[in-house]
Amino acid sequence: MTTVLKLGGSVVTDKSTPETVDDDSLDAAVAAVADSDPSRLVIVHGGGSFGHHNAEKHGVSDSQGTHDAEAVFEIHDAMRRLNDAVVTRLQDAGIAALPVHPLSLGARDAEAAFSLPLDSTATMLDEGFVPVLHGDVTAHAASGATVVSGDELVTTLARGLDADRVGLCSTVPGVLDADNEVIPEITAFEDVASVLGGSDATDVTGGMAAKVRALLELGAPAHIFGPDALPRFLAGGDAGTVIRD
Repeated sequence: MTTVLKLGGSVVTDKSTPETVDDDSLDAAVAAVADSDPSRLVIVHGGGSFGHHNAEKHGVSDSQGTHDAEAVFEIHDAMRRLNDAVVTRLQDAGIAALPVHPLSLGARDAEAAFSLPLDSTATMLDEGFVPVLHGDVTAHAASGATVVSGDELVTTLARGLDADRVGLCSTVPGVLDADNEVIPEITAFEDVASVLGGSDATDVTGGMAAKVRALLELGAPAHIFGPDALPRFLAGGDAGTVIRD
C-alpha cells in the first residue's frame, strides 16, 4: 500500500514569521510518522514561511514566472533548507527519509502542465526509503520559472505512483462549514464553494479551495485533517474530511 502524505506549511513552520520552523508541531508530526512504522510512504511538505515569503518577495507564483536566476535560487534555497530540517528530524526519529527536490526533476510546458519523472521516487520506495518532496520552483516553458505547490505535487505523486491513500495534514481539523463544523465528506466543489476561502497568511498557491479542487480532480479518496488526526490517518482510519469525486 502506497500512501502520500502532505504536511502543510502551517504544520511545519510558523507562517506568520519568515523562515521559522514550528519546532513543536514538526516534532509531533515526526513522532506520529515514526510511531506508525511506515511502509511505502511518500511525504510532501509545504513552503510555509520559507517558500511563500520568498516567492512573494520576488513576485513569483504558480502562474507568474521569473527569468531571474538569483530569485529562483533564493526561493529554492529557502525550501531546500526547510526540507533539510524536515528530513533531518525524520532521520533522527529512525525514519529512512531522503530528499527529493522538484526543481531538479520537474518542469511545466507552455500550457503550464506540470510533469515530474518519478523513477527515482518509485525506486526509493521499493528500496525501503521515505522520499520527502516539497513545494518548490520549477522551470516553465516561456515563463522562466514558476512555483509548484505541495498540493500539485501530491496529486502528481498520487497518480504517478498509483497511491492507495492520500492525506493532507493542515492546522484545521478538516474542511469547515459556515458553523465551523467539519464537513465529513465532499463529492462536488459546488456543494462547498460558498464556505471555502483562502489562507489567512501569505500563500501564493491558494488556500483550502485550491486543495479541495485538486483532490476532487484526483479521482481517488483523500483526507484533509488536523495534526491530532495524523496518527489515525497513518493507521489506516478515516480522518477529518474525506474527499472523493
